[in-house]
Amino acid sequence: MNGLSNKHILLGVTGGIAAYKSPDLVRRLREAGADVRVVMSTGAKEFVTPLSFQATSGNPVHTDLLDEDAEAGMGHIELARWADAILIAPASANRIAALAQGFADDLLSTVCLASEAPLFIAPAMNRVMWSNAAVQSNIEKLQLLGATLLGPGSGDQACGETGSGRMLEPTELRDAMIGFLTSSTTAALSGKTVLITAGPTQEALDPVRYISNHSSGKMGFAIAQAAEQAGASVTLIAGPVEQTTPRNVNRLDVISAQDMHAAVMQHVDSADVFIGVAAVADYRASDAQENKIKKSDAEMTLTLARNPDILADVASLANKPFTVGFAAETQYVENYAREKLEKKKLDMIAANLVGKESGGFKSDTNSLFVLNKSGDEKTLTDAPKNEIARQLIELIAKSVS
Repeated sequence: MNGLSNKHILLGVTGGIAAYKSPDLVRRLREAGADVRVVMSTGAKEFVTPLSFQATSGNPVHTDLLDEDAEAGMGHIELARWADAILIAPASANRIAALAQGFADDLLSTVCLASEAPLFIAPAMNRVMWSNAAVQSNIEKLQLLGATLLGPGSGDQACGETGSGRMLEPTELRDAMIGFLTSSTTAALSGKTVLITAGPTQEALDPVRYISNHSSGKMGFAIAQAAEQAGASVTLIAGPVEQTTPRNVNRLDVISAQDMHAAVMQHVDSADVFIGVAAVADYRASDAQENKIKKSDAEMTLTLARNPDILADVASLANKPFTVGFAAETQYVENYAREKLEKKKLDMIAANLVGKESGGFKSDTNSLFVLNKSGDEKTLTDAPKNEIARQLIELIAKSVS
C-alpha cells in the first residue's frame, strides 16, 4: 500500500489511554508510504515513551517548544512548514479546547497555529465527556476553523463504560488520511451547483407537540462539506438540527416537510446535482391545532395527511438535476433501494441500515449501499461519516463529469 507516498504527516499525541494505539498508527501510516514525525504533549509521555515513537517512525520525537538544537530554537516553524497534514490522535478534551481557543503554550499547539497544513482531529475520551456541551462547542468551533473530525467511534471504553468517544482504530485513521490526502474529488465538482437536504422535519400537532424522527443531520452536513471541498457551490436546506454549517456553504433552515419542499423547488432550477439526504416526514397532521391539545380521554385519534414527496417531485422535473436519493431502512436494504431507485426514477440512491447500535441516525459512522440507474453498485463500508461522504461525492462526481 502506497496511498500516502511522499506525504509528510505530523502526528500529535496527547495525554490519554488511547495513546497506546498511536505507535501502531505511526506504523500503519508508514506502511502507506508516509513520512511521519511525532510531537508529544507532556501528558502523552505519561502513557507512551518517546522511544516508542522514535522506533516506529524512524525520526526523532519532538516534545519541547524551546529546543535550541532545532533550527536555532524555531523548531515549531520548521515542523509547521514540513507537514502536509497534521493529525492529532488521540485528541483529548483538553487539547481540543486549547486548539479551539488558539492557545500556543506548548510545541504541538504552536505548530498547529503556525502551519497552513490541513488539521485532522481524532477525539478520544469518556462518553460523558464527549457529549458535554463545552466539548461539542469546541468541536464545532474547530470545524468552523477548517479542522476535519475523524470519529470518534463507539464501543467499550477503558473506563468500563460503553458509548461514543473511542479513538478510531489505527487502520481506520490511516484509511481516512489516504482518502482525504489522495482524494480524486479535488475540484471534481468545480463549477457545479449542488443542492442538499439534511436532518429531520417536524410536523406540528399543536403549538407544543410535533411528529418527527431521530435524524441528526450529520450525514447531510458531511456531504455538504465534501461537496464544497470538491469545488461545488453548495446550498444546504436543513431541518431542525444542531449542526455546524460547513465553510462556504449556503444554509437555509426549515421546519416542516412543506417548508422544505418549497425551499427545494425555489432553488432546484439552478442545481446541477440534488442530493436528498433529509429524513422527511411522510405524514403531517391533517388539522394541526392552534392551541395545546388538553389531556382528556384515555385514547386520542390523529388523522394524518401525506406530505409532498420532495425527491419524486425533483426527479420528475423536465430539466431535472442529477438526482440522488437516500433510503434509511431497518431491513432488506438493497431490495428497498432498488425499488425506490426505479419507482422514483432517480439517477442514484444511497441506502443505509438504521436502528442499530452503529451507523445511521445520530451515529458518527455510517456505511452505504450505492446504486445508480445503470445498475452499477458499490458498498461503502463502515467509516466516519465525513469519509463516507467523500467517497459518495467521488461517485457522484464521476457520474456528472
